[in-house]
This record gives sequence, C-alpha cells and structure tokens, in this order.
Amino acid sequence: MNLNAVLTIYIFEMRRFFRTLTQSFISPVLSTSLYFVVFGAAIGSRIETVEGVSYGAFIVPGLIMLSVMTQATANASFGIYFPKFIGAIYELLSAPVSFLEIVAGYVGAAATKALFIGLIILVTAFFFVDLQIAHPLAMIAFLVLTCVSFALLGFIIGIWAGNFEQLQLIPLLIITPLVFLGGSFYSITMLPPIWQTVTLFNPVVYLISGFRWSFFGTADVSIGVSLFAIALFTGACLASIWWIFRTGWRIRQ
Repeated sequence: MNLNAVLTIYIFEMRRFFRTLTQSFISPVLSTSLYFVVFGAAIGSRIETVEGVSYGAFIVPGLIMLSVMTQATANASFGIYFPKFIGAIYELLSAPVSFLEIVAGYVGAAATKALFIGLIILVTAFFFVDLQIAHPLAMIAFLVLTCVSFALLGFIIGIWAGNFEQLQLIPLLIITPLVFLGGSFYSITMLPPIWQTVTLFNPVVYLISGFRWSFFGTADVSIGVSLFAIALFTGACLASIWWIFRTGWRIRQ
C-alpha cells in the first residue's frame, strides 16, 4: 500500500476540518447541552432511572452515537462527492493510487473527525451528569468501529449522490430516524412486546446497545450480536465499495 498517497489524502481532508475548527467543536457542545436540558431535565424529572441508571446518564451513549453516525456519514460523503463534483476525482483515478488507498484516506479522515466529535460530547457530558464507564477499552473500540463503518457508508453515499440535495437525503431521511428509533433515548424493553420485535429489525439498535453496555454493563441485546452486526455492516460497505471501483459505477459513467 502506498502510505504516502493515503497520508496525502488524509492530511488534505483533515486540514479542511481544522479550518472550521471553531464551529466543528462549538456546534456539538451546544447541541449536546440542549439535549441534556430538554431530555435530561424535562423528561429526566419524570423518568428517574432506566435499568438502574439515571436517565441523564442513560442517554449519553445515544447522544454520542447520534452525533458520531451523522458526522461520519456527512464528512465522508462530502469528502468524496466534492472532488467528483468539480471533476478532480479523475486526476485521482488516473494517479498510481489503488482504490484501497483512496478509501483509506477519505474514510480514515472522516472517521477521525467523527471520533473527535464523539470524544468532545463525552467530555461535555461529564459537566451535566455523574458518568461512569464500566468498560473503557470496549467503549473506545465500539466508538472507533462505528466511526469507520458509517464513514464507509458515507463514502458510498458520496459516490451515489448526483447533487447536493441527494447528498443530504439518506442521512436526513434514513440514518437520523433510525438512530432516534434505535433506543438512543430509551431502552427497547420499555416498548410493548410487538414493538420490541419490530425494533430488532433496526440495525442501529445493536450499535447503540453494545455501546451502552460499555458504559453501564447492561444491554438490550447481547454483545456478541452487536459485534456481529457491526462486522456484517462494515463488510457489506466494503463489498459495495469494491464493486463500485471495479465497475466504475457513478465514477466513470
């Protein structure tokens, strides 16, 4: 693998991130604070604990996952769509760089940005709630895996999108609703039995459940199933990207 090519793409994308560092950091902090005010204070006053955890602390993993998934998807999709939009992608495709190196550069940068945002939200949460992390290494592992897998999804969306409206379509209409309905702010055990069954078809449930387990040691689904879901999702994204570069779909066509 040409590490210089990967590093060049990675640094270029990270520089774009640091040029807007202030809004990149202030926006998630303000959003998280508002969530704690609305959900933690208003709803938390009526729901004292969920599975033995204070409601304010219970929603922290869901808040982090909500931001991480949307940020990883958005950064990766825009990162690859913009050079396609201005035609610079043809220079990249004609260079002696493999598709793995292109993907590693763009996806690595998008995942890093999302990881920064996730850690910022985690630090912000400590100012609002008394938070304990039962499995810190597992928490970091789940966070990194989620950043990478949704950055891969964002890369696919960026290739697929034909305009800026389509670039926002899937994150806005699919990913965000799935996160909200995936147990971000509640346990699926609080739902009626039939809706618990329906919710299990939402893949985001397994990501949030596994991530919440790393904080509190409790989960709606088993950790093995959560890890399998992440691996399956990541594998499907990698296979799709391999097919895209092999066929030239939406790139050379």
